[in-house]
Parts: sequence; structure tokens; C-alpha cells
Amino acid sequence: MITLFFHFLLFLITPCVTNLIPAVHSKCIEAQKESLLNFKKSLVFDSSSSSKLITWNSNTECCIWLGVTCSTNGSVVGLDVSSESISCNIDNSNSLFQLQHLQSLNLAYANFNGSSIPSAIGKLTELRYLNLSGAYFSGQIPIEVAYLTRLVILDLSDNSYPFFAENPNLSMLIQNLTELTELYLDHINLSAEGSHWGQTISSSLPKLSVLTLSYCDLSGPIHESFAKLDSLSTLILSGNNISSPVPKFFANFSSLISLSLSACKLYGAFPKEIFQVPTLQSVDLSANSELRGSLPEFLKNGSLESLVLSGTKFSGVLPDSIGNVEMLSRLDLSDCNFTGAVPKSLANLTQLGFLALSSNKFSSSINYIQWDKLIKLELLDLSNNLLYRSIPLSPFSIPLLQRLVLSGNHFSGQFLEFSNVSSYLLYELDLSSNNLEGSIPVSIFNLPGLQELNLSSNNLSDFPFYGLQESRNLSFLDLSHNSLLFNHNGTNSSHPSLLQIQALTLASNKLKTFPSFLKSQSSLAYLDLSENQIPGQIPNWILGLPLKILGLCCNKFVSLEAPLLGSTYNLFYIDLHSNQLQGQIPLFIRGSYLDYSRNNFSSSIPTDIGDFISSTAYLSLSSSNLFGEIPISICNASGMVLDLSNNSLIGIIPQCLTQTSSLNVLDLRRNNLNGSIPDTFLQGCNLQTLALSRNHIQGRFPKSLANCSSLEVLDLGVNQITDAFPCMLKTISTLRVLVLRSNKFYGPIGCPETNGTWPKLQIIDLAHNSFNGEIPSTSLTTWQAMMVKEDDYQTYPSFWRAAGGGSGLVIDYVDAVTTTSKGLEMDLVRISTIFTSIDFSANKFNGTIPKEMGLLRLLYALNLSSNAFTGEIPSSFGNMRAIETLDLSQNHLSGQIPPQFANLTFLSYLNVSYNQLTGRIPSSTQLSTFPNSSFEGNKGLWGPPLTSDTTIVLPPPTLNGSSSKPNSGDEIELNVVIMFFCFVFSFGLVS
Repeated sequence: MITLFFHFLLFLITPCVTNLIPAVHSKCIEAQKESLLNFKKSLVFDSSSSSKLITWNSNTECCIWLGVTCSTNGSVVGLDVSSESISCNIDNSNSLFQLQHLQSLNLAYANFNGSSIPSAIGKLTELRYLNLSGAYFSGQIPIEVAYLTRLVILDLSDNSYPFFAENPNLSMLIQNLTELTELYLDHINLSAEGSHWGQTISSSLPKLSVLTLSYCDLSGPIHESFAKLDSLSTLILSGNNISSPVPKFFANFSSLISLSLSACKLYGAFPKEIFQVPTLQSVDLSANSELRGSLPEFLKNGSLESLVLSGTKFSGVLPDSIGNVEMLSRLDLSDCNFTGAVPKSLANLTQLGFLALSSNKFSSSINYIQWDKLIKLELLDLSNNLLYRSIPLSPFSIPLLQRLVLSGNHFSGQFLEFSNVSSYLLYELDLSSNNLEGSIPVSIFNLPGLQELNLSSNNLSDFPFYGLQESRNLSFLDLSHNSLLFNHNGTNSSHPSLLQIQALTLASNKLKTFPSFLKSQSSLAYLDLSENQIPGQIPNWILGLPLKILGLCCNKFVSLEAPLLGSTYNLFYIDLHSNQLQGQIPLFIRGSYLDYSRNNFSSSIPTDIGDFISSTAYLSLSSSNLFGEIPISICNASGMVLDLSNNSLIGIIPQCLTQTSSLNVLDLRRNNLNGSIPDTFLQGCNLQTLALSRNHIQGRFPKSLANCSSLEVLDLGVNQITDAFPCMLKTISTLRVLVLRSNKFYGPIGCPETNGTWPKLQIIDLAHNSFNGEIPSTSLTTWQAMMVKEDDYQTYPSFWRAAGGGSGLVIDYVDAVTTTSKGLEMDLVRISTIFTSIDFSANKFNGTIPKEMGLLRLLYALNLSSNAFTGEIPSSFGNMRAIETLDLSQNHLSGQIPPQFANLTFLSYLNVSYNQLTGRIPSSTQLSTFPNSSFEGNKGLWGPPLTSDTTIVLPPPTLNGSSSKPNSGDEIELNVVIMFFCFVFSFGLVS
């Protein structure tokens, strides 16, 4: 929006500058005419779209060529070839630089292919106006620009290639351009601190009236010397790291017209006086999440035309005096903290075209507002507030309205029929997530331009599926999460609906059968009937629809009709998960997204499945009671995700599954697979998740897995793999989850050729193996995700690949984990930065516990039980302020429990039993609330919850160095038992 505003501003300015140069039709100087023709010859441009260069020819006077301006003596003083579809390079030898009388040069929106601005620009010393915006220049701005000391307007903005000012820096560039009144440097990397760029501009450019420096990598506060620029009419600093309060002296800029400080990390209270500047027309403070403020009382006949405060902490009420600002065309207060009523005076803003008050706490009815008076309004968004009573009907009489969004409020009652429909341009109507009830009014479908209708998450009970005469443009209809009950037997199907929809969602209603009106749909591309009460078989006709997407999850289907299994339908997306489907896997549909999980097929995977999934990007058959071997043809899928988990599959892992570069997720957990993992992962492997836990896999760890440089989740737990610690994984910096528990790994975990990596590691589970030696402290110091929060850390990692058939399928997936803590299984629906875990229990680690472990300040769970650790518990454990579960039991630890444990205020489970600890248990902490079993087996330990006369419990006998205490197993420890992979999907069609 900002960029468009300033391009429009330049459009207005350029004629003004040109008017300073006399436009006469005198005979042009022959040498300059020749230079212009040579300049044209050097350019590559599209003559079919040219309006200026096409008029240049040797048979006419150059002074009458479009884009050329001459002085009275025939010198070329103005040249404008902007927007002429130019695509070429330009260098110092170009004849353009022979036109040394030029006072105005405009090359905007050409494409100079990332070449540098020629240093010969410095020859044009008479220039007053230079516009190179959007011309695809790159590299360093030449110092010669600083020689153009007569410049009044300089625009180097919006060049799409890397463009920077270092040598010369900003100071060198502008210190001699003292005549500048307008400076546009948007998207140029100036890399300057506030105390420098602010002082430089204010001292060098005293005549400045327009300054736009958006996205220039500026940082630091705006220097106080900026107050001297009291002639500023336009100030644009959006997208910089200002990180300071807004200076109060802006209110002294008596000529200020436009102020844009969006996305500048501003904080503190915004000076209310700035709103009172009488000339102010546009204010944009959006995307400053820590900027506070409130709105003033607005005076009559104010000049404000655009007010954008979205994404700030502005609060208070929207004053009724907002109706005084009658020139206002854009008001965006979305995602703030405003409260109170929506003022009735909004109806006075007859110039308003954009009104967004969404995501606030407005609480009132809006029926008293005369919305139909806003005759220029195109968008009305009041979503996600606390608005109540009935839906107003007057917005449907706004003639230019295109989008009406009232979702996420408390509107209730029946949505009434309306007859006065003037909103012929309305294409989106969203009334979802309210408390509407009763029938859906047929009059909605009298809106001829309606394309998207969302009525989901209400209490609607009836919908006029038949007899709809209008809404021929409706393509998206969401009626999910209502109380629609459809028992129609199809007797009036001879009167089909004229409604032809591309996307229909009826999920989570009370449908008892497939709506027969679907038979008349010829354009349906998306159908979701999930979470209804539809029993029985899928009828023949539903699979004859020209569907691209089908969602039928969570119903009660018994089986698919046998005759359908021989047919194929080219669907794009089909979701049949969480039903009671039986029999053969439905291979009659081909698509990019196929989810048949959580059914009861009770069959093997067909050996020819590969013939049906060659264009499938996502295939899930998990939890479907499948048996038999994995057929090799399954490797024919072009997919990113293959999930066959939680079945009874046997045999070996097909080698072809490790020889594909397309797979991002391979999940074969909880089967009965045997053999070894094929050691054939290719260079360029794109696996992000490999889950093979709870099978009967043997053999060695596949060394070629190191080729999967994007691996994030590796779960090989509960198998029979025999090998040393896989040090080759240390080269994979993306690893977040590593589960090797309950295998036959052995030896030390220190890797001789590395000091440790894994900066994103959150979960590491090595429990129940035969690892030994000391824990390497150098590794702990590199696990940054357990130490500090990263602002840019991806809580929801995602990937994108093009699906088959020329379509694009976007798949976002989120990893989840199931853990066992304190004897209870716990499901974490997703792994975020707040969950971190280390489990080294039931191994043969020895030596002291590294004090560096205390650096893991974000660690949630630590289990070092059933090892042979000696020495004292590190006092640095007191730094692990996020720790909730700590198990150090069944070791040989001595000394006292560190008093720093009093700092562990989140600790809810502690077990230090069966060690050699002595002294008093630290008092005045939650330690005294833990049961005796947390401390038993420590001969010299005393104090609450143990008492002074408590019988001393000796450590249990050991066998071969391992304790026989029952809680050494999986029942008590925090263990990563199963890695679940939770996927969140969206789809897109890419032509």
C-alpha cells in the first residue's frame, strides 16, 4: 500500500518538475538528436507496448518525441522513458550520458537486469530530477550520484536486486545534495544507526519535505536533531528497526501530510498530539505490537483520510467524534485492544471505502448504525469481537460492498430474510462462529455476485438445498459445525438446485444420508461430509461426481460397494479417515492426497497399489488393521509423506524407500517389520522425519542416513539395532528429535571429530541401551534450543513440493510426542520450544554429571536414573528454571541435595532415591511436598518429608551393576515412548 501511494505521489510530482522545464517545439540540436537515437538503439524494449520510444525516428524533430523535452535553444533538458518495457543493461559508454543539459531523467520501471548504476551518471550535473525507481539496478550506489549537487528530487527506491550504500555511505551520498526537497531510498540497505542517519539527514538536507526510507535496515532511535526538519510533509520509515518511542516533536511538523512508521518495533505511548496536526491526511502505525495509545477527540472538518493502527496495543474507545473526520476513506483498527460500542457516527463517513475493526473487544449491537449511508464502502470487517443481538440487514444495501465479515461474534437469533438488496458486488459473506439459529434465509442467494459464503459454527438447522434461483456465481459454501439434519429421500429431485458449487463443507452436522442434491453438481471440486451420522455404504453416484477433493471422515460407513473397486476416479484430495471402512483398500480413486487411516480394512496392501498412486504426494494407511508385507510398488508414489504406522505389517523395509529423493516423511512405526534398515540413503535425500520405532528391526545403524541433511525427527526406539553411537548424525544441524531407546547401542556417546552440534535439538532419548563412559560436556553447550529462546524458531516446521499432475500440494506438518511421566502416559499434540527432554536412563554412564547441564535453562524433563554416576549433584541444576521432571535415582551420587533446588519452582516430580546422598533435604521449598519414595535409599539423608526417626532404607541388591528396583523400568521415568507425527494440511491448485 505504501509503495503504491508513493508511486502515485511521484506521478503527481513528475508533471510539476517537468513544468519547470519549458516544453517547446524548437528545432533540436542535431548532435543531441543523434545521441537520443543511439540511446534508443542500445535499448531492448517491447515495441508493441511502447508509447514513447516508438515515436522516436530520424524523420521528425526530437523535441516533439514523446518523453523528450527541449529548451528554447533546442537542448534536450528532459527525458522520460519510464514504464517502456525496457529490458537490457546500460553502461558508461551509453550515449545517454552525452545529454549533459538534462535537468530531468526518468528511467523508472525499466529492467536493467541487476546491473550497476553507471558512474557516468555523474556527468549529468544539471539534473534537478532523477528517478531510477523500480529499475532493477543492484550493487553499490556510485559516488558520482553525490556530484549531482543541483538535484531537487532523487528517487532510487524499490530496486529488486540487492542494492546498498556503503561506499559512499548515506553521509557521503547526500552531504552535498543540499537542494534536495524529496528523497526516496526505499529498500536500499543503508545499515545505519539512529544517531548517524538521523543526524546526517537533518544536517545535510535542510529543505527536505519528503523522506521515504522504508525497509532500509536502519536501526536505533530517531535522533532529536530530526526536529529541525519542520518542513517535512511526508515521512516514511516503515520496516526499520527503530526500537524506540515515537518522538513527540513530530507534532510540531505543521506541514505533515503523511506519516508511516509501520513495522518499526516501536514501543511506549504514541503522542496523541500528532493526530491533531491539521494537515495530516495519512497515518500508518501498524505492526508495532508494543506501541500503546488511544484516539483523541476528532475536530470537525479534519483532513485525515487514512488511519491504520492494526497490530498495535491501541486501546480505549473509538470516540463518537470519529464521525467528524468526513474525508476518511480507510480506517483499520484491527488486532488492537479497543473496547466499548461501535459508534453510530460511523455512518457519517460517506467517503469510507475500507473499514476493519476486527479482533478487538467491541461490545454492542450494530443494528442502530445506518450502514447503507456508506455508499463507497467496499470492505466491512467486524470479525472477532463481542458484538451481539441480530445480524443487521442494512449492510446488504451498500451498493459497492464486496466483502462483509462478521464472524467470531455473539450474534444470535434467526437471520431474517431481506428484500432490499443493493450489494450487487458482494462476493464474500462470512457469518461463521456466531449463535445464529433456524433456517438459512433464501434471500442470501439473491446476491448475484456472491462467490464465498461461510455460515459454519452456528446453530443453523435448515438449508434450502433445492429451488435456489440465484447465486450462479457461488463457488464456496461452508455449512460445517451446525445442526443441519438432512433426511430427504430424493422424491423432488426432479427439481434440482440451480446452485453449482465448487467447494462444499458439511462437516460436523447431523446428516443421516448423502444429500441427493449432490447428484446435480457438475462443478464440485471439494466435498467434506466428515463427522456426521451417515451410515451404510457409499452410494455409486457419490463416486461418479467430478470431485477433486472428498472428505468423508468420522462417519459410520460399513464397506465400499464391490463394483466400484474396478473403477478409477482422478480426485485431487480424498480423506476417508476415522470411519469403519472394511474390505479392500479403495484404490478406485487416484489423487495427490489420500488419507484412509483409522479404518478397519483387515487386509493386506494390494501388490499393485503403485499403479494407483503414481501422482500421490500424501498417502496414509495408518491404524487400519493391515497385515502382510509392504509391496515394492508402493515406491511408485511421487509423494512427500508415506504413513503406514500402527498396523501389523511384516517383512523387511523395501530398499526403494531409502532410495527416493521425494520423501519427506516415512512413518512405519508400530508394525512387525524385521531385517535391517537399508543402508542406501542417497545424496540429496530430503527426509525430514523417519519413524521406525516399535518393530523388530535388527542389524546396524545405516551410515548413509547422514546424506539426509534436512532430517529433523529420527525415531528408531524399541527395536534390536546393534551399533555404536551414530556420530555421523552430528553433521545434521536440523535435528530436533533423536530417539534410540530400547535397542542394543553401546559404547561412549562422545564423538572424537566434533565438539557437538545440534543447535535445534529438543528431545534426545537414549534410554535402555548399553552406552557407557562420561557424558561429553562439549555437546551440551551446543544444544541451543534447550538454552535460549530463538525468536525465529520454527514451532511448526513445514515443507512444500509440487504434487503430480501439474498441481501444487502444500503440506504443513507438526510433530507430536507421547511421553511417560510419573507412570502416566502423556500426549503432547505438538512439539514446541517449550518442551525439551533428555532421557539417558538405564545405561552404563559413569563419572560425574557435567555442570554444563545447568546451562540448559529451558529443559523440561531430565532422566539420568539407573546409571553409575558418582560425585555430587551439580549446584548449576538450580539454573534450570523450566525443569518439571527430574530423575537421578539409582546412581552413586553423594553429598547434599544442592540448596539451589529451591529455585526450581516448576519442579513437580523429583526422584533421587537409592543414591548415597547425605544431609538435610532443603527446606522451605516444594521438596518437602514430595513423597518419601522420592528420597528413600539414601542412608544419610534426613528432614521432611523424611523424619528424624525414619528407618534407614538400604539400597536394593544389584546384579551385574544394574539395580533390580521395579521403578528402573518404563513405568516411572519420563520416556519418549512413541513419536507421533501430527499433520496439518492445506491445499492449493497451481496452474
